[in-house]
Order: sequence, then structure tokens, then C-alpha cells
Amino acid sequence: MAEAQSLGGREQGRGELTHVLFDFFGTLVRYSPSWTEQGYPRAHAILKRAGSRLSYEAFIVQWDAIFSDLEARAEASLEEYSMDQVCETFLAEILPAPPSIELRGEFCDTYLAEWNKGVQYIPEVGPLLRDLAQRFTLALVTNTHSAGFVRAHLEQLEVAQYFTSVVTSVEHGRRKPSPCIFLEALRQSSGVPRSALYVGDSFVADYQGAARAELRCLLIDPEQRHAIAPCDRLHHIRELAPLSRA
Repeated sequence: MAEAQSLGGREQGRGELTHVLFDFFGTLVRYSPSWTEQGYPRAHAILKRAGSRLSYEAFIVQWDAIFSDLEARAEASLEEYSMDQVCETFLAEILPAPPSIELRGEFCDTYLAEWNKGVQYIPEVGPLLRDLAQRFTLALVTNTHSAGFVRAHLEQLEVAQYFTSVVTSVEHGRRKPSPCIFLEALRQSSGVPRSALYVGDSFVADYQGAARAELRCLLIDPEQRHAIAPCDRLHHIRELAPLSRA
């Protein structure tokens, strides 16, 4: 009970906990952040059929370069880019003729399907969200280049119904650590920072971003890589379970 109270009870300057906001990648699911290591033979085959002469190795190098360039710009501006933008830029550079909308869609969908091999579900997540949703309003705040990809996983995990609000950076336009994306999720779910808690795994995007929005954040940091207060560190998401029993 003491553990649950330390997570969700009153703190100085804060009200009783009413809202719990979550990150998605690395928090509700495990994933590989790499854009290239999963293996993309089907995506490469589409390029070959469309007239590309790139070898598989050259495809990976050029794809990574375009992704890295867009990522650097987004980190500086906090303006999110979409998977459609990545695909459009890439295909325009490597194909002998402008790609059709159909080809671009096929390539993007295939790439995402192959990247999806790096996503792994955490068994405890479903029951945890079900229990927390009985006591708190839940919202999702995630950086992503494809909103549909995230929403599809929420459906497959059978947890979509527990979230009052799902705010993705690609739809919102700004990415974490911008405070406005956290505040938008609270606006949509009728919450306020002083009575909300955010749970994530990235020190900059989640922990510092939530702080900018005046939200307390619990950081999943099992290796203790970041200098944060011990009461703000989680080793595993299952440590939130006492909240549902407080």
C-alpha cells in the first residue's frame, strides 16, 4: 500500500491522481529502434520491380541516410514527419520515374510490416491497463511516423478501449519532448497536469518532456542510466500494479 501511495497519492503542489498517460514504444511494447536491422527483403523486391538498380545493401544505406536526415531535422524543430514523407523522398531519389500513389503505398505498408518484426508484446500490459482503467482516465502520448501502425497494435493487444485519448506526434504535428503534445492529451481527456502521471522509457522525450508540461513522470530505467529521483524510476511496467489496488 505504501508503494501505491508513493506512486499515486497526493504530493506537495499536486492533487489526487486522476489521469495516467503512457508512452507506447519501449513502454507498452518492446521494440527495436533501428530502421534497418529487421531485414526488408520484400520491400527491396518492390523496388526492383519498379526499376531500381540498388543492391539490398545500397538500399539499406540510402534508406537509413534519408531517415537519419529527417530525424535530425525533427529533433531540432520538434516538428514530426510521416512515413509517407520518408517513402516519397526515398522513392523519388532511387527510382527512374516518379512513383505512383499505389506503389508508394505498397512500399510503405511492406516496410512497416517488416519493421513490425521488431515489436514484441509484454504479457503484463493488458491486465495492467484493464485494472488501471477502472480507477483512472488513461491516455496515450507517443512519437510515431504512422498513427495507423500504433492504433493497429492497440487493437491487436485488445487495449484500445482503455484509452480515452490517443495522441500521436504525426497527427498532432509536434513530437515529444514538446510540452504541447502532453497537454493536448490532457485536454482531450479532461485532465490537468497536477493530477496526472506520465509513464515512459525515454529520458529526453518522456521524462524531460513531461517535466516541461509540469507532469510527474515515472521513467522505465532498469539499468539506472539516468540521474533521476529513485521514486521516479521503474524497473518494469508491472511495478505500476499497486496503483490499481490503492
